[in-house]
Amino acid sequence: MNLLRRHGHWLLTAYVAFVFIQSLFFKFTGSPETVYIFETKLDPWAASLGFPGVFAPGGVFSAKVVGAAELVASLLLLAGAASSRRRVLQVLGAALALGVITGAIFFHLFTPLGVAVVNTDGSTDGGELFALACGVWLASAALLWLRREVWGAWLPGRAAAEATTATRRGVSSPARPPAG
Repeated sequence: MNLLRRHGHWLLTAYVAFVFIQSLFFKFTGSPETVYIFETKLDPWAASLGFPGVFAPGGVFSAKVVGAAELVASLLLLAGAASSRRRVLQVLGAALALGVITGAIFFHLFTPLGVAVVNTDGSTDGGELFALACGVWLASAALLWLRREVWGAWLPGRAAAEATTATRRGVSSPARPPAG
């Protein structure tokens, strides 16, 4: 159990990085599957809501922009996992991954894209992309939970609350040096 506690974050990191990195080929080369998802399904849907070109090449949510965010998240996750003194990088990578994949899940659920993507040739992915996205969401959320001591220190009032709690217990805290 101790081994899992100490090194389990690597399994979560490896899963997220694998899913994101293996999809980069499709996003950066303009593969037919990616063109279909971003330009044939999502861009017309966004245009019908008054946001034309959002998913088109050069758009704010184009395949290359999403792929770049996934690449950055993967690099941050891996760098943070490799160095115990740089866990903040893993937190930033997990937060970015969670944000990107939340968007992906939203678009699968609430747009014509659907859970099971039906391609132009009539074939379907059987929900594989959606299942991978859900796995990335869970792994990213779990990494943030595992690293809560890192991002928890960023919350306003957190240091003051910890100092107050420590004082009540009669323990000095780093935020408040001992009297005397």
